[in-house]
Amino acid sequence: MIFIWSWMLPILIVIPLLVAYYIWVQRRRSKYAIRYSSLSLVKDALDKSSAWRRHIPPALFLLGIIAMLLALARPFSVVTLPKQEGTVILTLDVSGRMRANDLKPSRLDAAKVAARAFVEKQDATTRIGVVAFSGTASLVQVPTTDKDLALAAIDRLFLQRSTAIGSGILVSLDAIFETPDAPTTSSQSVITPAAPVAPMPAPTPVPPGYHVPAIIVLLTDGQSNTGVLPVQAAEKAAERGVRVYTIGVGTIQGMTIQGPGGSGGGPGGFGGNPGGPGGGGFRTALDEKTLKLVAEMTEAEYFHASDENALVEIYRNLDTQLILRTQRTEVTSLFTAGAIAFLVIGAALSMFWFNRLP
Repeated sequence: MIFIWSWMLPILIVIPLLVAYYIWVQRRRSKYAIRYSSLSLVKDALDKSSAWRRHIPPALFLLGIIAMLLALARPFSVVTLPKQEGTVILTLDVSGRMRANDLKPSRLDAAKVAARAFVEKQDATTRIGVVAFSGTASLVQVPTTDKDLALAAIDRLFLQRSTAIGSGILVSLDAIFETPDAPTTSSQSVITPAAPVAPMPAPTPVPPGYHVPAIIVLLTDGQSNTGVLPVQAAEKAAERGVRVYTIGVGTIQGMTIQGPGGSGGGPGGFGGNPGGPGGGGFRTALDEKTLKLVAEMTEAEYFHASDENALVEIYRNLDTQLILRTQRTEVTSLFTAGAIAFLVIGAALSMFWFNRLP
């Protein structure tokens, strides 16, 4: 037990004084009893059967006074409560390869469906953020407990050029540790390079997986070809104790994706330009080795999604963990209620047995 106003505790010195006074009064009462002229009064005063009862009301009064004095010091207790909470950053690849239709209707659309299902089943206390990466990475939705905002952010994703997996991880880390829980507007740009910020001091390294309430779920279908190397970003995540769960879409052998031929896929996005030089196709292959290494370095897991159903199942199995959260709770009201209860019960028993207050 800890007390906010611990300087009030010395007042408890009155308790042993009250006990000493009560003992003195009882001894004095016994001495005066033998001077009574009436034998019946002496018998009543020294009746053994009621001796134990006459001490109960004063004892209850004493407990009430102790509880009241402790309440004046404002006690609080530190309790450990299990809670289903945490921060989950959905980090999605929106590069041009995500337009492949080996997952129906396309890789990006299948990823959106799976991500939406994941968001909808989360507990109300889970903060969900959305990061999109292609040639650059951007925070689309800051971590929030508002599921509607997270779902709207997922719906706004569209295709871009290149793949910067490492940048996606770093932006996700920034979202976990630096971004307050504030909503974004529906008109926010999906991929916008972040403004330069002052360099942050290097964090104190912690064991991988230490920061249990926060995870990054990274989905990609190809190889990183720009920005920070994924392994370097994974080292930063491991230093922060954040697990990075990786999901690979597609095949290691790869496939050729035909260019969209100028059809619009989104404002300024990949869909508005040819798929390769002269509008031809391009080759994509899944860098499963790197994704496994990223997951291993951060003590997370790697998953491979062969089809849209497998992708939904992977997201379904990614639950936030039950954590133990310590909470400081003031219990002054409990001590006050206990003091009142002791005083009332003591007074009631004294009136019932002896027709007087202690």
